[in-house]
Amino acid sequence: MRTRARHHPHDDAPDTAEAFRRLAALPPGPRRDTLRGQIVEAWLPMADRIAGRFRNRGENYEDLRQVAALGLVKAVDRYDPGRGKAFESYAVPTVTGEIKRHFRDHLWTVHVPRRVQDLRNRVRFACQDLSQTVPGRRPTVTEIAVQAQLSEEDVRVGLEALDSFTALSLDAELPGGEDGYSLSDVLGAADPALDTVVDREAVRPRLAALPERERAILYMRFFGDMTQSRIAERLGISQMHVSRLINRCCDRLREQVLKDAV
Repeated sequence: MRTRARHHPHDDAPDTAEAFRRLAALPPGPRRDTLRGQIVEAWLPMADRIAGRFRNRGENYEDLRQVAALGLVKAVDRYDPGRGKAFESYAVPTVTGEIKRHFRDHLWTVHVPRRVQDLRNRVRFACQDLSQTVPGRRPTVTEIAVQAQLSEEDVRVGLEALDSFTALSLDAELPGGEDGYSLSDVLGAADPALDTVVDREAVRPRLAALPERERAILYMRFFGDMTQSRIAERLGISQMHVSRLINRCCDRLREQVLKDAV
């Protein structure tokens, strides 16, 4: 027996309430599969209508129709008529969500780990299922965690990932601002002096282990900004000797610091 063709105000919203009640009572088998197929076929115009809302967004319309049909099948399989909610109010967000998921999976501009994408999908499906039982408000993190069998921390990660498939330009003006500041104006940058701190701390114990005269030569050259000739004059040695001592000390320090880093 085919589903009745009586329609709701939307021409693409057939009255399949009785068909869903029969479907819920049927055990798995050919009769159930046939009735399920008839329900899906009856609601396909609605799925096509929803797919049409996403035209001209970079995806082929026929592909969007297939994605919408897949969302419709999922909605039919998950819908519970015993909860008293009209199928259309459950199917529309389910089909729309499936199309948006398609865009998110195929048009990511921000790389998101596969695990986070999976969490996002489980959270999204749980929110869709809970929409039948908590109408008029968004489900809480705790409710989603119970429905999706996830920890609350994973639910928060999934919720954040729902809006993470697009990137914000660094040149975009900050919302609410009137002075033209962009995101790039408030981002920090690496301090080049940090590398100097690391190098200084690495070489400090090696400098302390040098003989006193060699430490004095390095201090006069690199901290006192004295020339090699002035250092030689102060110590009463040749400039060539000063040059050799500086080169030898620097080579030794470099080798020792690199050896410590291995």
